[in-house]
Amino acid sequence: MNSALFFCIFLSTCINICLADTDNLQDTCPTATTGKQTVFINGFPCKNPNSIIASDFKSSKLSSPGDTDNFLHSSVTFNTAADFPGLNTLGLSIARTDLEVSGFMMPHSHPRASEMFFVSTGVVIAGFIDTQNKLFQKTLQPGEVFVFPQGLLHFCVNNGFNSAVVFSVLNSQNPGMVNIADAMLEPDDDTLNKLVRKIKSVAALRSMHMAFKMRP
Repeated sequence: MNSALFFCIFLSTCINICLADTDNLQDTCPTATTGKQTVFINGFPCKNPNSIIASDFKSSKLSSPGDTDNFLHSSVTFNTAADFPGLNTLGLSIARTDLEVSGFMMPHSHPRASEMFFVSTGVVIAGFIDTQNKLFQKTLQPGEVFVFPQGLLHFCVNNGFNSAVVFSVLNSQNPGMVNIADAMLEPDDDTLNKLVRKIKSVAALRSMHMAFKMRP
């Protein structure tokens, strides 16, 4: 009996070790810029420790707005370990979303990461859909945060009268992006406007309901 119990504990420990993410074996591991890739690993090779500098841990990529002169009036700029060396092995990536008035980010998912969505300026509707097809949606003001769970379909739309800027942190250095909307929706103004109107109407109804509940 004791032997069987010990074996179960040992087996459980081994499974947990196998499933756990690999921890860093050194303080830092900025991405080494290489030419032609000859070795393929789950991540990026590290720079020589003797050549690591403070600039490896700084990026200005998200300081400028993205190009929103497109059909959706929106832009997403990702910053991953591929172009921000200091992120390598940290399990993080960051992004900036720019939304013009009525700008919209089509529903998409990140198969390898959850996303913390922070509104810097503007008013943004953000939401996601779980595996039971239940919608979770909120209107966010500047300084407010929303979370998109890993792998779930999510979206955002500018619900204000000015441009909106959102910054995101994702818990993977390569979160991936599955843009399901491209395969499901025709890229035309009529379809987009219908989808945006539906999202905004749901948000408006919820706001009215909350206001009614708060009345004395």
